[in-house]
Amino acid sequence: MEYLRLANVLGAALFVFLGIIAEVLAQSAPPDEDVTFSSLTMTDEQFLKGDRAGAKSVTLTAKLRLPSSSQAGVPAVILLHGSDGPASALPWNWAKVLNRIGIATLLIDSYSGRGFEEIFTDQGRVGEFNNIVDTYRALDLLASDPRIDPTRIAVMGFSRGGIAALYSSMTRFEELYGSDKATLAAHLPFYPPCNFALEGELDVGTAPIRAFHGEADVWNPVPPCRDYVDRLEAAGHDATITIYPAAHHAFDHPGSPSYNAKDDAQTSRKCFRREEGGRLINTDSEQPFSWKDACVEIGPAVQYNSAAADAAEKRVKEFFARAFNLK
Repeated sequence: MEYLRLANVLGAALFVFLGIIAEVLAQSAPPDEDVTFSSLTMTDEQFLKGDRAGAKSVTLTAKLRLPSSSQAGVPAVILLHGSDGPASALPWNWAKVLNRIGIATLLIDSYSGRGFEEIFTDQGRVGEFNNIVDTYRALDLLASDPRIDPTRIAVMGFSRGGIAALYSSMTRFEELYGSDKATLAAHLPFYPPCNFALEGELDVGTAPIRAFHGEADVWNPVPPCRDYVDRLEAAGHDATITIYPAAHHAFDHPGSPSYNAKDDAQTSRKCFRREEGGRLINTDSEQPFSWKDACVEIGPAVQYNSAAADAAEKRVKEFFARAFNLK
């Protein structure tokens, strides 16, 4: 009886202690800041041709999260969600990882301001390269914040967001849409579609490119990305791709522990698009590409892979420790 009473007392004390610790931690972490910035909504053709006159202005929202006990001049990473939209837990999970090692994060919502919650059921709702403009305008925002070091701002994107994380490295696009306040310090695309042949695609900046992909990805298969990154590396650029065996699309998303086929999701995995005069041409039909083309399929799958996720987290943290000189 005395033992039970003592156990209850200790249990209650532990509960109170844990509550105090949680409260202290919550107070030490700065709250998320809601920020807005202007961008452009463009079709792929408008983007590739640099047609700003035909674009529509849009106001986007984002969440800025600073690391605990941060000093002025902290590094930052722009996080870009995939076609599942801003409700995805994936960029939020990575924000926690990066915040813990002293990096601020900006989680961009690229869809709500354009009137959508997701676009995987109709990938044509938003141009595939729109996120590149969003990234550069977010770079403007961060570079103007005195709490952020403008020389240490990187971009990290997932699936559709990975397009911007990868192709924002191209000199051509930076000249058309880039920031006049800062240059991206690193590009980390996770399993993007790379089934493009773009004009000037091997002309990229000096910032390192670190791509991550799953060998078993059936949404955005790895071969086009491996080919592109290999060609960048062969051209003398600081570009590498890490491929995880048996890992599927969104291998770092703990919300999909089992193999989950998205029956209503579109994928361009069987398509290849070649740019000609600012238009994406379907190389099968030799006609301008459309998300209604025969090569477009539905039913790609996602699945979490703890080994791949842990390995990617370790590699990303090691990369930023070196690139951003973290202590």
